Amino acid sequence: MKITIRQIESFLAVADLGNFSRASKRLNTAQPALSQAIKDLESELAVRLFDRTTRRVELTDAGREFRHSAAKVMEELDHAVESVHELAERRRGRLRIAAPPLLAAVILPHAIAEFRQNYPGISVQLADVGTEQIVDSVRTGKADCGLGTFSPVEDGIERLPLVRDSLMLFCDHRSPFSSAASVAWRDLKDQPLITLTRDSGIRLLVEVGFEAGEMALKPAYEVTQITTAIALVEAGLGVAVLPAYALAAARHRKVVGKPLTEPSISREIVMIHATGRSVSPAVSAFAAVVRRYAQQLTPRES
Repeated sequence: MKITIRQIESFLAVADLGNFSRASKRLNTAQPALSQAIKDLESELAVRLFDRTTRRVELTDAGREFRHSAAKVMEELDHAVESVHELAERRRGRLRIAAPPLLAAVILPHAIAEFRQNYPGISVQLADVGTEQIVDSVRTGKADCGLGTFSPVEDGIERLPLVRDSLMLFCDHRSPFSSAASVAWRDLKDQPLITLTRDSGIRLLVEVGFEAGEMALKPAYEVTQITTAIALVEAGLGVAVLPAYALAAARHRKVVGKPLTEPSISREIVMIHATGRSVSPAVSAFAAVVRRYAQQLTPRES
């Protein structure tokens, strides 16, 4: 079937006005073109839609039946177009975000609040899950975007850099490092170290730092959550190497963060979306907001 929108618009205009001349003026088209559109439509449907007299054009029984369906089709089309416009203008829709627990806690709340204030018609859903679940959710379409740090070998995702985050040493106020401007990796030799478990990307970077300092990594404690590591540091049980954004989670604790040098090790916090899927206007708008909050929580390198 090769019925066009223009044919339906022509048919509805003639049906409403009962006159080809007035219908052509409404549609701002030449009358011969309008007549041809109606003729082509009748040919496609294999029925007459109008009975033409010298004074008026009247709908046939088939025309009256088709008018009801055609009007509904155009109404649905107008609604679909308006819906797309609303989404493009970020007035309506849904945004599903997946992020690791700490990033979800220290960056996303204020970012989401600002986003909702600017776009109240868009609902936001947040899943605070592990890195593997974030990638899987984005790949399968359960999440529109993900936030975090991801292996460069992960396929099926596209990355949008938000901010570069450096590793820092976290210590309590009694530590000899608390008054230092910065700390070299080699200075951590023989220090009781609190690390994350081996399934963490941060742990892998800590191992790189210890290798650079030519030291063996022998953790005093291994934990899963960054907040747990900070609590252990505050209790004086050791020092921890954590991402700079963890400072936000330590602001109410007796813990300080110091830049780690020789070498400085950093990684990118990115927003991801699925390869092959277009980025929605809502995701694009949210990326600009969350980038600003990420930059505020990450100390700039001097």
